[in-house]
Amino acid sequence: MSNSSSDKKNTIQLREFIPQLFQRLPKKIPGLIFGGIPALLLKDSDKQSIGRVLEYNAIRHKNKNAILFEDKKWTHQELNETVNQYAHLFIEQGIRKGHVAIVFLENRPEVLFIVAALAKIGAVASLINSNQRSIVLTHSINQKNDGFFIVGEELITAFEEVKNELQSPGKKIYLGIKDKGKQKLPSYFLDVASQLQNYSTHNISGVRNITAGTPFAFIFTSGTTGMPKASIQTQRKWLSCMHWFGTLNLSLNSKDVIYVSIPFYHSNALLIAWSSSAASGAALAIRRKFSASEFWKDAVKFNASAFIYIGDICRYLYNSPPSKYDQLHRVRKIIGNGLRPDIWKDFKERFHIDEVYEFYASSEGNMTFTNTLNIDNTVGWCATQYEIVEYDRERGEPIYDKKGFLKKVKWGEVGLMVFEISEQYPFPGYINKEESEKKLFRNAFKKGDVWFNTGDIMRNIGFLHSQFVDREGDTFRWKGENVATAEVEEIINKYDAIEQCTVYGVSIPHTDGKAGMAALLLKPDTHFDWIDFEQYLQKELPSYAMPVFIRMVDTFEFTSTFKVVKKELKKESFENTTTTVWVKRNKHEPYQMLSEKILNEIQSKGL
Repeated sequence: MSNSSSDKKNTIQLREFIPQLFQRLPKKIPGLIFGGIPALLLKDSDKQSIGRVLEYNAIRHKNKNAILFEDKKWTHQELNETVNQYAHLFIEQGIRKGHVAIVFLENRPEVLFIVAALAKIGAVASLINSNQRSIVLTHSINQKNDGFFIVGEELITAFEEVKNELQSPGKKIYLGIKDKGKQKLPSYFLDVASQLQNYSTHNISGVRNITAGTPFAFIFTSGTTGMPKASIQTQRKWLSCMHWFGTLNLSLNSKDVIYVSIPFYHSNALLIAWSSSAASGAALAIRRKFSASEFWKDAVKFNASAFIYIGDICRYLYNSPPSKYDQLHRVRKIIGNGLRPDIWKDFKERFHIDEVYEFYASSEGNMTFTNTLNIDNTVGWCATQYEIVEYDRERGEPIYDKKGFLKKVKWGEVGLMVFEISEQYPFPGYINKEESEKKLFRNAFKKGDVWFNTGDIMRNIGFLHSQFVDREGDTFRWKGENVATAEVEEIINKYDAIEQCTVYGVSIPHTDGKAGMAALLLKPDTHFDWIDFEQYLQKELPSYAMPVFIRMVDTFEFTSTFKVVKKELKKESFENTTTTVWVKRNKHEPYQMLSEKILNEIQSKGL
């Protein structure tokens, strides 16, 4: 595939890449010894667990801050003691090793208390996206649970709307987690806060019997098709992240504070930020919801020295008006995924960021790229076996050679990223094995091998390093979330006036990710009420999944298997259609016709 002029501009060149590589590699050798090697060897060890790390930190970093939230704080000793109280309460309620408990809260410290307590027991926290509602929420909860529902006061209304549709074996136990007291817990909920003080702060028995291979969480990912799927997270993965990201890459100490403004149902927050702070006894400063205007004020307030990001966060901060807080903070290290080349260097300069540890991974996958050497415009390197293969983006499928095997790209070329699955590098996958199978290429390079399809387009820049280019498949990323087109299509198709729809992602100038666009085919002689339709979408979909652009069509083109052909629709996007397009520019404005003035504003400033 040939590069466009824009691609060439944002592609790291060998003349700047190689000097950085050899200049910074020697500085990372100590971290590789104490962080990288333990992470690689951990797959052969079952002696560690999340609970043991927390108990160790409660002794070693006893009176140092572990959690900061609003005007509250917990030391490492207080964190472990609080987790123990939750664990004792959960055990009394019947939660045992292997049980799956639903955890449905907004982003606050109680999420970590609950997840850690369940991890000590050997149970699994099914972390439900707090934005989910209606059909999607029901689906996620029903994927797997053992009748234990841990729900935050702030989400009681959303939970009660689906309560009668929930399925679980045996008796249901409802545990309510108080928040600000604005919503009263229903009578059938146990008020955890009122009971917690009655439980011991001492470590529970059996923590040393919890092995690293024990699952501790489900993180929901859109995958490539359909409704959200629960990917399995083991304690080994959390521990590997602790060594790899916390020790080798970030190299924090107990005086550091890492700021987290993304939710813990994201792997970035749960697996990377939390474990990285635990690696050295650093503090975790938590914000309930990301705010561009408050971000750097929080960084100053909490004296943060690092933060974790997704690409949209960096874009929002970069596009925000200049402020005195831009450089009053002490943040010098950041870690995350999605910082794009077009703002990378300017972002570092404006906010005085010295080190960017961009990484590439997936919740369900078995691999991680990390920018260990802090080289600009790259997701870094990977220690596990991967390949970038030729890919036909028009047809949406890899290109095979005459023998039926995948073809590898050359240095500088773009293709589909795949990872080897083996006994050495297993694939945890989803709880639904059929969904896991859809992510695999069998007999990819030789008979009998198995490779994981990431669905992502990457550029091979040599020296084991790669650069993220784009996301393929039936998902697109918007507002930091993976949006499954099939999920949105299913809900839109349930609206009375719609005969059929198709959903796809479209690029917007100066904006990260792809915005959702829906093409609607209306039923004959049907009145279409925009206000009612928008209210329906707001009720049934998370805000990030609502289509930004909508157009009407008279017919669809279908494949031989009766799938809608999206290629031309994507090509026309919102700019080149022959039909009228409606746009929703933000959550406070209704859908409005895309006028020439609005189109020009979007093209010049983004969305």
